[in-house]
Amino acid sequence: MAWFKRVFDFYLDASVHVAFAVLSLMHITALTVNINVDFRLYCFIFFGTIGCYNFVKYGVEAHKYILVANRYHKNIQFFSIICTLIAIYHSFFLSKQVFMGLLVLGGITALYALPVLPRHRNFRSLSGLKILIVALVWAGTTVILPVYSETSQIDYDIQLETVQRFLLVLVLLVPFEIRDLKYDHADLKTLPQRLGVVGARRIGYVWVLLFYTITFLKSNVEPTLIISNTVFGLLLLLALYRSKKNQSKYYASFWVEALPIIWWSIVVLLNKTTNSL
Repeated sequence: MAWFKRVFDFYLDASVHVAFAVLSLMHITALTVNINVDFRLYCFIFFGTIGCYNFVKYGVEAHKYILVANRYHKNIQFFSIICTLIAIYHSFFLSKQVFMGLLVLGGITALYALPVLPRHRNFRSLSGLKILIVALVWAGTTVILPVYSETSQIDYDIQLETVQRFLLVLVLLVPFEIRDLKYDHADLKTLPQRLGVVGARRIGYVWVLLFYTITFLKSNVEPTLIISNTVFGLLLLLALYRSKKNQSKYYASFWVEALPIIWWSIVVLLNKTTNSL
């Protein structure tokens, strides 16, 4: 089974799993607000996420990504370039307003990854700002962009959906910050560094509660929405509870990142069940 492990590790390391998570959240938005998102936008976001995430992970320092000596990272680099080219191709079919939104999100991502601050620092290195930027980009990509692809009106429910998605990503990032506690530089002042593992979990629990509460503030609260968010909220709490400094290799990178995909599966299943009744 060595070949399966190699393929599985590449699937995770090359950010394909992350791309499926982003795609799942986009489709949840489409189902929740009842819009039909252009297939080209799905393709752009999926392949663009792979290229963008791999650049952020491996390309922050050019000599570690452009001049790659490691064969495995060369394969990831080549795969990322192909995905980026596919994303660029699909970008030509996007509407002007979606493209403008992408430029804004791309600019925020660039500030996050590139050394634009004095002493060759980026926004990622600023104390406590890392998770806020990531959550903002994910919320914009998975809520605002699909809505913008169909309408320019961001109504009350869409605003709540965006805040809810922002909180969700904050929750999902907690297990990663707990995992990276032994690697992160002290200057980052991540949540676990400031509050400890238990304190970071408690903040995560509060975010889950806020995420779930927003469900009932929307103008259109359907039973399927309550059920899916209840089940998903419990899964988030469980994921936080099981997060620890010395976690298994795949706990955060696979299981935590799979939670949006599981949520999407629940939403799709409930919608199909409701429609068949």
